[in-house]
Amino acid sequence: MKIKGLLSVIAFAGGMLASNVASADESLWLYTKGTDTRPQGTFELKLSNISRIGKSTGDYVFNDIRPEIEYGITDSLTISAEILIFDHNYSVNDPNMQPMYDTQGGAGGRFNKTQFGGYEVALKYNVLSPYKDVVGLSLGVGYERREKYRLDGADISQNSVPGTIFLQKNFLDDTLIFALNTKVELERRNSPGVLEEEISLDVSAGVAYRVAPKWFVGLEFRHQSDYLNPEEAGVTDPGLHRSSWDLDDFRIGSQHQNGNYFGPTVHYAEKDWWVTAGILAQVWGGGSQHSYSEGGKNWDEHERIHAGVTVAYNF
Repeated sequence: MKIKGLLSVIAFAGGMLASNVASADESLWLYTKGTDTRPQGTFELKLSNISRIGKSTGDYVFNDIRPEIEYGITDSLTISAEILIFDHNYSVNDPNMQPMYDTQGGAGGRFNKTQFGGYEVALKYNVLSPYKDVVGLSLGVGYERREKYRLDGADISQNSVPGTIFLQKNFLDDTLIFALNTKVELERRNSPGVLEEEISLDVSAGVAYRVAPKWFVGLEFRHQSDYLNPEEAGVTDPGLHRSSWDLDDFRIGSQHQNGNYFGPTVHYAEKDWWVTAGILAQVWGGGSQHSYSEGGKNWDEHERIHAGVTVAYNF
């Protein structure tokens, strides 16, 4: 009886611990990801939507909707595939707010469409575990194809190769979690009369604390910037440097724009499913003379608010 009682206590304590620690590959923030990969042979279905709301003129809403599936090839290697669904509804007033102003049809126009935007496939490999090693480390690489432009919903042909470094550090018996992602994306985008070879930098960081069983609250920061010199009708701006990621001609061009966001997140998890929500506000931004930047913020490529939610089911 004593042994059975002891085993019952151990099982109960183990169950409580499992419910208190974020399980494999849960996302505690909107953009920032931890280093965890999926256990071998398991799947996860996700549905996320990040609503990018508000320019400095008119009204603007872009819902970036992404159904995704992940599979654990091994305990250290996860493969994922996601579909990009772009839902735009905007009408801007300033002719300089490009490319939205032209795409909506000029003054008084409106663009309101839900479209297939493209797809992405990716691999994530775990090198160091935040539960066993001094710091967690994973590496990611992917391929992304886009047929619609995220800013205005116009037709494009874009091929991208993103690479990501994931870092994670846990404290206080895994109740306090820090994560840092550095993502570099090599993009080649064609639209009528325009060629853009772009290097994009995306740095996000998050901290989350378990305030109760199954509940984490956190804060997140995100920086996004682009480096390029667009070629329009075969002509580039001589005052800007162009980017190139050809193997025999790799170079980083002039920064076109940058936007920086900060805000709170909340995460709740059950055994087989979890949900994360958050809202980030642009706190500062800027760019080159070709960007639409004023008041210490960027408006042609960035928005006032990013509000998002992700729901996931594991099996």
